[in-house]
Amino acid sequence: MKYYNSIGPNPRVVTMFMAEKGIEIPAVTVDLRGGENRRAPYCTEVNQAGQTPALELDDGSVLCEITAICEYLEERFPEPPLIGTTPEERANTRMWARRVDIKICEPLTNGFRYAEGLPLFEPRMRCLPEAAAGLKAVAQDGIRWLDPLIADRDFIAGDRLSLADLLLFAFLDFGVSVGQPVDPAFTNIVRWYERMKSRPSANPN
Repeated sequence: MKYYNSIGPNPRVVTMFMAEKGIEIPAVTVDLRGGENRRAPYCTEVNQAGQTPALELDDGSVLCEITAICEYLEERFPEPPLIGTTPEERANTRMWARRVDIKICEPLTNGFRYAEGLPLFEPRMRCLPEAAAGLKAVAQDGIRWLDPLIADRDFIAGDRLSLADLLLFAFLDFGVSVGQPVDPAFTNIVRWYERMKSRPSANPN
């Protein structure tokens, strides 16, 4: 297999997922800032959507989208489980991953793309600068919604580390670096964030 990696929160989710499982896959770094992901051969032979990450399988086929890649790796390398070992656990992980993605990760990322990241993204995709502030506020609303829900547990989906934690952490940590910090008033999220930040998978170097 071959892993196409780059800067950004999306590939970081998969990188952390592999680290937590102890999976080592040869990696190719894609120059996102230089636009390598938006031109051939990457966007013609690897990921037609021009995004990272991507996972090339042994048969030459390619998987894209972080959830699909992580689901595949979970099936290939089931221990330790990061999605679940039962239908109930897997459904619960998927539910929480979907919630944090829609309520927090997506608006946070687009808020950056349409504001601080506009010079990089405007030539590559449709951008809505007028929506940036509102999207950032939507992300904060999502964090505010989640904060009390994790007051009595250590992880997003319950009592075990899961894909939902890795997804949210990678995007919140990205947000911190681009002017969307976690409000200290969200004490449960702050507690969870600091604990996630101390994990070896969050600090591979």
